[in-house]
Amino acid sequence: VSIIMPVFNTGAQWLRQAIDSVLAQTYPHWELCIADDESPNKRTLKRLKYWMGKDPRIKVSFRKVNGHISACSNTAIEMANGEFTALLDHDDELPAHALYYVALEILRHPDTQIIYSDEDKITPDGYRLDPYFKPDFGPDLLCSHNLVSHLGVYRTKLLQKVGGFREDFVGSQDWDLVLRCLDFIQVHEIRHIPRILYHWRLSSNSTSASVGNKGYAVTSGHRALQEYLDKHEPTGTVEKGPTTGSFRIRY
Repeated sequence: VSIIMPVFNTGAQWLRQAIDSVLAQTYPHWELCIADDESPNKRTLKRLKYWMGKDPRIKVSFRKVNGHISACSNTAIEMANGEFTALLDHDDELPAHALYYVALEILRHPDTQIIYSDEDKITPDGYRLDPYFKPDFGPDLLCSHNLVSHLGVYRTKLLQKVGGFREDFVGSQDWDLVLRCLDFIQVHEIRHIPRILYHWRLSSNSTSASVGNKGYAVTSGHRALQEYLDKHEPTGTVEKGPTTGSFRIRY
C-alpha cells in the first residue's frame, strides 16, 4: 500500500504525529510518498529531510512550484509503487490497525477497486469525537456528500487511468476523483470497512470544523456533481442540501 501525503508548511508537531501514525502500522508492507508543495517554512523542509532518512519506506519529493493540493497529490501519486494507494492529509492520523484491515479486505475481495472506512475527528490535544459510521456504498448517497472521503484507498492503476486529481476542483478534489472513477468500475468493486480507520484533525481553518471555512470546496463540489449528472443523468440538476456542503439531486 502506498500512502500519499501532500504537505505545505505543516507544523512540526502535526507532521510528526501523522508520520508516527504510519510508522506505527501493524501491517508493515507500506510506503509513504510525501510531496512538499514548495513550503516556504524551512522547518517543515528540515523535518521532511529528517523523516526521509529515518525509514527507507518514506520517500519525499520537493516540488519547485507551488501548485496547491491537487497538483501536489499527483506528484505523490507519481512516486507510488504499491498496488493500492491510500490518501492521508499532512495533519491527520491513522490508527495502528488501519492498513491491516485494508489488506484483509483486499485479500477477501481481490477484485476491489476502492475501499473506504468509517472515520472520526481528533482535536489538537488528541481527543476523538464526532464519529461517522457509514453505510455500504450507494451512488445516490455519494451524490449528496462525499461518502468515501477518509480513509480512501484506490487501486493505483485506477488512479492512473482517471488521471489523478484535477487541479480546477481544489476543495472537492477527492469527491471529484471518486465520481470520475465510477466510469471505470462496478459498484460491487467498492468496499466499505465498518471500522474507524481515520482520525481527521480538527482545526479552526479546516473543513473538519466547518465547510464554510473553504467556500470554494462547496463550489467545486457542485461542479463535480453536475458534471457527473451531465454524463449519467442528463435531466438531473444539483441543488443545495439541508446542510452546508451537502447537495440534493433533482431528477
